[in-house]
Order: sequence, then C-alpha cells, then structure tokens
Amino acid sequence: MNKRSLMRLTFSAAAAMATMLPLGALAQADYPTKPIKLISPFPAGGTSDVMARMLAEELTKQLKQPVLVENIGGAGGVVGTDRAVKSPADGYTLIQTGVGQNAVAHGINPKVPYDSNKDFIHLTQVHSGPNVLVAHPSAPFTNFQEFLAYGRANPGKLNYGYTPAASGHMAMELLKQTASTCTGAKKENCKPLFMVGIPYRGGGPMMTDLLGGQIPVMFINQDVALQHIKAGKLKALAVSSLQRNPLYPDVPTIHEAGFPGFSALSWSGISVVKGT
Repeated sequence: MNKRSLMRLTFSAAAAMATMLPLGALAQADYPTKPIKLISPFPAGGTSDVMARMLAEELTKQLKQPVLVENIGGAGGVVGTDRAVKSPADGYTLIQTGVGQNAVAHGINPKVPYDSNKDFIHLTQVHSGPNVLVAHPSAPFTNFQEFLAYGRANPGKLNYGYTPAASGHMAMELLKQTASTCTGAKKENCKPLFMVGIPYRGGGPMMTDLLGGQIPVMFINQDVALQHIKAGKLKALAVSSLQRNPLYPDVPTIHEAGFPGFSALSWSGISVVKGT
C-alpha cells in the first residue's frame, strides 16, 4: 500500500464516518457543534499516528469542525484506549482501534481494563496491510536467509524492537516459533531462532533507534519503512503477507522463503464509546 492508496482508504473511511456519525444524533441536527477529539493510543511519529492525522484532516473538511489528534501512548495502545473508553459517549471522542490494543492484547493480558467487544461501537476499518522485516545496514546479513542463519548460529545475540501486542510484535513471535519448529526436511531447520526483544511505547521511538543502529532488526509497517529503504537507511529482508507486495517487488515473502502459509497482517479502525 503506497501513500496514495493509504490516502484513498483514509478518505473512504472518513466519508463513511461522516455519514454514520450524524445518524446517531438525528435529534441534534447541528452535530457537530464543537471540535472532535481523535485519540491515537500511540506516541507521535509511528504508523498509527500518521494514519490518525490523515483521517483527522479529511474528517475536518467533511464535518466542518476541527478533528484534533491526541496521542496517549503506553502498554502497546492499552493505556490510551482505556483512557478513551472512559470518555463521554457524546460523539466528540473518536478512538483509533487496531489489531494490537483491541485483539492481541486480550489474548496476552487477562487484565486489559476494557472489553473490545462490549465497550465500543466500531464504526469503520481504516486500513489493512502487511509488515516488512527490516534491518539496519550495519547488521551482519543482507537477506532473509542470511538473517535466519545468523540468528540460529548466534542464539540470544540478536536484538529486535517491538511494540507490545502490535502486529509487528506478533509477526516476530510467529516467525521465531515457526523458524524453531522442526520440519523434518533438513537438520539445520531444527535449530531454534532465539532473539531478544526490546519493547517500545510506539513505532516512532522504535524507528528512531533502528535508524540509529541501536537495534538491528524489526518488523514495521510497509508504508513507514519504504522511504528509509529507498534512502538506503534500512534493508528490506521479507514481507509478512502471502503474496509479494507491489512496493517491494524484489523482496520475498516469508511464505515463499521457506515457511508456507506464513501471514501476519496489521489492521486499524475507528470506534466510539458504547452508548454514543
């Protein structure tokens, strides 16, 4: 998905929301009468923040009121989402929801303070797409097979960055598990892939450290990575979808690189508090 595609999806989501939101307030024909807040539960600079600001810009045009993005990071989106779900159900707080804070989080943390099935009205999906496995130029590997070989030969010496519960986190966990499972084909395929994860509050700070060489490798959204790959600041090793991505036509999928069926996609949407 390139920037034009992302903008097209964002515009479509904005159009859907601009239609849906007033329908919930038919008794208030002049809705909205004041600025609307869009809570993005991640720090500024990451994929979620970029999409939230694009959506806010388009909604501002269509709703004729400012839509202001508020970044509340922490715990892989859980902190900001919990804050948002406690907002008044009056239509003036929109919540950026996604695979991490609204799906994966419930599977890895039994104490998530909200119920994504019961506490929200989910309005629309904004995007869906794969991640790309990227490495800093200083990393001692240049392609996916070399990455696997290095990781297996140096257990515990390779660090990677992740935002807890995010799609990139789950993609890396799935890769480690899949790559460590004996296939019975070759003896080397039974060697485990053991790496050490470093958690981050969001994609922005994580990308900063990756570009600075503090971490050598991670999964990140394809759109965010593209500019840095084109500039030679990162190396693309593999994509997490079943088919090759048009943005990375020469980069293999993990599926075709020896792990049939491997797929780990990201998605996000916009919701409001139940009762709105």
